[in-house]
Amino acid sequence: MRVALLTGEYPPQPGGVGDYTRRLAAALRARRHEVAVLTIQEGAFTIYRDDGHASTLRQFGTRLDWSHRAWPAVIDALAALRPAWLHIQYQTGAYALRPGLNALPWRLRGLAGHPRVAVTFHDLLVPYLFPKAGPLRAWANTRLARDADAVVATNSADAAQLQAALGGQPAPVVIPIGSNIPVEPPHGYDRRVWRTQLGVAPDALLVAYFGLLSPSKGATVLAEALARLALPWRLLLVGGAATAPQDRAYAAAVQARLAALGLADRVLATGHVPSPIVSAHLLAADCAALPFRDGASFRRGSLLAALEHGCPVVTTTPADPATATALAPGAALLVPPDDPLALAAALARLAAEPTLGAALAAAGRRLAARFAWASIAAQHEQLYLA
Repeated sequence: MRVALLTGEYPPQPGGVGDYTRRLAAALRARRHEVAVLTIQEGAFTIYRDDGHASTLRQFGTRLDWSHRAWPAVIDALAALRPAWLHIQYQTGAYALRPGLNALPWRLRGLAGHPRVAVTFHDLLVPYLFPKAGPLRAWANTRLARDADAVVATNSADAAQLQAALGGQPAPVVIPIGSNIPVEPPHGYDRRVWRTQLGVAPDALLVAYFGLLSPSKGATVLAEALARLALPWRLLLVGGAATAPQDRAYAAAVQARLAALGLADRVLATGHVPSPIVSAHLLAADCAALPFRDGASFRRGSLLAALEHGCPVVTTTPADPATATALAPGAALLVPPDDPLALAAALARLAAEPTLGAALAAAGRRLAARFAWASIAAQHEQLYLA
């Protein structure tokens, strides 16, 4: 089958949706499907084909954005590729909060020979329309879903919300995401050597925070928790670059808070680094602290990456009962959101109980096996063939 994946970000651009799209494309190709990835990079509409070759549609200029101005480029690419499906990977932040993609399926329905359209909602955040748009912002996402032939949620909680908004037409399908970071550190990787090169003392607790800095991920709560730890520690901010304007403002606030607490010299910030380096950092860490303010969720690629790497996880209690059930038996230490005291206590407990860390690592790997990319690709294939 020929499939086109449309994404607002794609490597080398940072971002979880882009990393997810790359891994999904590879998994579908492993099942002998032809997959092209459509995106905008440096203002130019770009197509990545099966052979990894990237071509740009220069006729649409080099200042393209994700408004309705991108429609002609998408339509031109679809005419050339002739896929059976266009699968939109939707997270409004990846499209700079612009609503142009929300009406794209409606536009395509007016064209002869258009592909079927699927939409994966990586979260349910809404785009920006205009000041005081209010309910219209949620309507834009509902419109996107209603005009699609298939709707995918990455977890049961999001699926329930979509089901309520759509009235079951179309009925959302749950297909989980997988880890965006394979367990593939650089050749010859040695954990002790890697930690030494990072300047981490043997008796220090190395805490990893993985992902883009954004308000929902609780980095300031982590800073407050670390300030309360009465033991040697270092914080490793892995890939902590911020992209959206509001996230850059939050990243600055995080750095300011770390400095105000006198912690800046105990923080190692990697910025955006290649996947093997991320893998090495996760393997080197004693734990991953992921204090999501809205609770842990399996739509978070950073959580799945830590679990797959056997990096003991301290995270926040999920709002979704199914996720809580999956994590609670010992795959992670759970603390309440926005509670630095509880987070500090969990980190101290991990440092004091090496056997607990080993048990969490083993349980995390077992849980991560449920999110294998071969299974995810097979579920997409079933969706396309339905």
